[in-house]
Amino acid sequence: MPALRSIHRTLPVAVATIATVAIAVLALARPEAPAPASAPPSADAAMRAWTESVLHGMPLEQKVGQLLVATVWGKSADEAHPTNRLRYGVDTPAQVIQRYQVGGAIYFNNSGTDNVDSPAQLAAFSNGLQRAAKGVAPHLPLVISIDQEGGNVTRVEAPATEYPSSMAVGASRSAADARTLAAVSGRELRAMGVNQNFAPVADVNSNPLNPVIAARSFSARPDLVSALVAAEVRGYQAGGRSSETVSSSAKHFPGHGDAATDSHTGLPVITRTAEQWRAIDLPPFAAAIEAGIDSIMTAHIQFPSLDPTGVPATVSKPIMTGLLREELGYQGVIVTDSLGMQGVREMFGDAEIPVLALEAGVDQLLMPPDLNLAKESVLAAVRSGRLTEQRIDESVRRILTLKWKRGILTRPYVDERAVPARVGTPAHKEAIQNLTDHTVTVLRNDANTLPLASAPGKVLVAGVGDTVTPANSPNALAASIRARGSTATALPTGLKPTEATIAQAVTAAQDTDLVVLLTNNLSTNTAQRTLLTRLLETGKPVVAVAAQVPYDAGFVDAPTWVATYSWRAVSLESLTKVLFGEIAPQGKLPVDVPLGSDPSTIQYPFDHGLTW
Repeated sequence: MPALRSIHRTLPVAVATIATVAIAVLALARPEAPAPASAPPSADAAMRAWTESVLHGMPLEQKVGQLLVATVWGKSADEAHPTNRLRYGVDTPAQVIQRYQVGGAIYFNNSGTDNVDSPAQLAAFSNGLQRAAKGVAPHLPLVISIDQEGGNVTRVEAPATEYPSSMAVGASRSAADARTLAAVSGRELRAMGVNQNFAPVADVNSNPLNPVIAARSFSARPDLVSALVAAEVRGYQAGGRSSETVSSSAKHFPGHGDAATDSHTGLPVITRTAEQWRAIDLPPFAAAIEAGIDSIMTAHIQFPSLDPTGVPATVSKPIMTGLLREELGYQGVIVTDSLGMQGVREMFGDAEIPVLALEAGVDQLLMPPDLNLAKESVLAAVRSGRLTEQRIDESVRRILTLKWKRGILTRPYVDERAVPARVGTPAHKEAIQNLTDHTVTVLRNDANTLPLASAPGKVLVAGVGDTVTPANSPNALAASIRARGSTATALPTGLKPTEATIAQAVTAAQDTDLVVLLTNNLSTNTAQRTLLTRLLETGKPVVAVAAQVPYDAGFVDAPTWVATYSWRAVSLESLTKVLFGEIAPQGKLPVDVPLGSDPSTIQYPFDHGLTW
C-alpha cells in the first residue's frame, strides 16, 4: 500500500485526510467497481488524494525521474544493446528504466532504436519495461509512448491494423471516421502495452511547401482540423474502461503548419501575427482541450509575434504558460517534442534545455539526448534555487493524474496471449478499409481514363512507397490490380529515380495498356517529375497518383491525377477500387493545391474532387 506508507512518512496527518486517502487506495485497487452512491469522496477527490499522498512520499530524484521519457534501444526489456551502454552506461532497456527511475519510455521502428518487430513482441517488451519500473517503485508504472499517426508516420505495421494519413481523413470530411480510426488505433496500442499516443496532429497545414507536416495534418482549414482533432481525441480517450484507452497528445503547439523548415534539422520561424495565429493555429488546440485532451506536445519553432525574444516555443514561458496554461486554461500534461531535435538545440545546450522547458511550464521531457545530463541539470537547478521543488511537484502531479485517468496504475501489464485476438483483427481492418474508401480524391480526369471500362490486359505500376515493407508500395498496388484480372508488373522507382531507372520504366511502359505512377513530393524530387513526364510522352494512358501530398498535382500537367494522401496498403486498395469503378471517389481536397510553388495561383481549390 504505497499511499498508506507515504502517509506514515509524512505524519502528522489529520484523521480525515487519512480516511480520504484510504478510500482512494481502495478505489485504485478496484477501479471498475462503482462506489456506493452515498460514499464520498468522488472519483476526482480519490484521484487527488492518491496523487498527493504519493507525491509527498517521493524523494526529489524520483520526482525528477518522472518527468523524463527515455529512448531505449533493442526489442525486449532484457536485450543488451551497445547503444544503451554508450548512451546510458547500462546494457538493457530495463536497466535504463531502473537506473534513471524514468516516468516514461517511447518506441520507434525506424530511428535506429529498432524497438518494434511485431505486436506480440511489443506487448512482451512493454510488460518487461513495466516489471523494471515496478522494481523501482511498485506504485509508479510507466507511461509508454509511440507516434502512431497513420500514413507515413506509422511505428507498428502489419500484422497490426494500418491507417491512412490524417490528410486522407480530412478528404473524407468525416468526424465519425476520425473517431473510429482513433478508437481502433487506441485499442490495438493498449493491447500492446502502449498507453500514450502522440497523435492527433493539430497543426493546420497552411504552407503547401511545409517539409515536415504536410499530409500529417488533416487540412489547411482550421474548422476542419478542429472537428477532426476533437473526434480523434474522443476516439482515443473515451469509451470502454480507462485501461482500454490511451492518452492522446495534440501536436505541435503553438502550431507547426506554416513552417518552411524541418525542426528536426533546423529552427523554423513562423511569421504570422498574433491575430493570424488566433484565427488559424489556435482553434484545433482549443478544440482538443475542450474534448479533454490528456497531453499537448510543443513545437521547436520561433514565433516572434507570440514571444519576441525569439526562443523556441518549447522553452518559451509566454507561449507555454502565458498562452497555453493561462489564456487557454489548459491544466493537462505538456510534453516537449524530442529534445534531440536541432530546432531546440540550435540556441541552447543539452544541459540548459530541460531546465528552460520546466521554467516555461512544460511537464514531460521527451527523449533527452543525454538522459543523465538532463536529470542532473534539473536536480542541480532545484538545489540551487533556480527551480523550486514545488514547481517539480506541479509537473509530477499532472503526470500522476494522467496515469490514474488512463488506468495505467491498476493495469500496467497486458495479456500477451490475447494480442492476436485484439490487434489487426478482421473487424478492425474492415472498419479502417471502409473509412479509407471515403478518402480517394480524383483531381483530374480529362482523358476519361477513369473508371476503367474493362480490366486492362497489362498494367505497369511504378513509383514510390515504403522501400522496407513491400506491402506498402507499387508491389501492393500491382497485387491488388492482379486480383481484378489484369497482368500487373511492379517497378518501384524510389524517391529519386536515376536516369537508368527512368529509362527502364519508359521501356516497360511501351508494352503495357496502362501505367499507374505513385508520386511523393514532386516539389523537391525533380527526378520523379522527369519520370512522370517521360511516361506521359510514351502516349500510353497514365494515371498519376499523389501518394503522399496532393500538392504533387500542381507540378506536372498530367491529364489524370488522383490523390490518396498515403501509400499504405489500405489506401492503395481503395485506389484500386476507384480505378476499377467498384466505388465512386468520395474524397474532397482538404487543402488548396497551387500551381507549382506559387501559392497565389490555385490549380485545384479546397473542396475540389470529381466523382461519377
